[in-house]
Amino acid sequence: MTTALNASNHFADRLCRAIVSKGNPVLVGLDPRTESLPPGLLQGEGLEQTAKAYASFCRGVIDVVAPLVAAVKPQAAFFEQLGPAGCTALAEVIRYASGKGLLVVIDGKRNDIGTTAAAYAEAYLGPGESSPWGGDALTVSPYLGDDSLTPFTDVARKRGAGIFVLVKTSNPGGKVFQDLMVDEQPLYRHVAALVEEMSKASAGEFGYGVAGAVAGATYPQQLGEIRQAMSHSLLLIPGYGAQGGTAKDCAPAFDDRGLGAIVNNSRGIIFAHQKNEYKEKFGGSRWQEAVDAATRDMIDQLAAETSAGRLRRS
Repeated sequence: MTTALNASNHFADRLCRAIVSKGNPVLVGLDPRTESLPPGLLQGEGLEQTAKAYASFCRGVIDVVAPLVAAVKPQAAFFEQLGPAGCTALAEVIRYASGKGLLVVIDGKRNDIGTTAAAYAEAYLGPGESSPWGGDALTVSPYLGDDSLTPFTDVARKRGAGIFVLVKTSNPGGKVFQDLMVDEQPLYRHVAALVEEMSKASAGEFGYGVAGAVAGATYPQQLGEIRQAMSHSLLLIPGYGAQGGTAKDCAPAFDDRGLGAIVNNSRGIIFAHQKNEYKEKFGGSRWQEAVDAATRDMIDQLAAETSAGRLRRS
């Protein structure tokens, strides 16, 4: 039985509306790294100073991209490596992004069994004050099975949040397990089928449910297979840019409306001031202008090579 959530509180509907409003499916990854920060942001040594610099840098990125894109994706690991100060910075970044009207996908790749999975879900899932971390969505590992995913989808449905389950990741080593043949299909197709069942059961106005899938641009053929097999599931696409994925590689992930997927770009946008095509024009002192230029260029590339170009005419 299909149960649609209230449209105003349905994650997939909120994300699709935001994508339509902004006219593009770009997702900006917030992956701060000390060695790549623009000059002048890091004031002093130590974990606390680094955490402050990360928060300041991410706020600066958010200020630029908030008018342009629907969502951002802070990578929890880069904050957690700084200990408590980093976790405080992550919380500040999430709240700041939400305050700017962006949806926030927390990239934590969490999961466990039973009450532990429920604790992760309660901690991360729910925008604003509905959860401690205030995430609109969370990346989740499927390795522990269906009963480990149910606590996440239950909380997501109650709080108007979503999850993105790792199905076919962008890294080369993902094939070691994900491509194993099980009952004449690769393992990732079995995961895709489970997530699609969850998505179909919670489909909203736009036809997508609260459970989406992570599927890399670095495997465009498999990306197309996943889209065909997961017609009710939003796709979060990593691997664009620095890992070699292109706009054309992302094309199979979209539906005819230009919806159904968000394409992540982290280093290629937030550290654009270091890339050759922007370095000479902007340099470190004008790093936010480089972020703006890189974001707009990605929007144009996706519009030219995928059905997301139709969003500009909607």
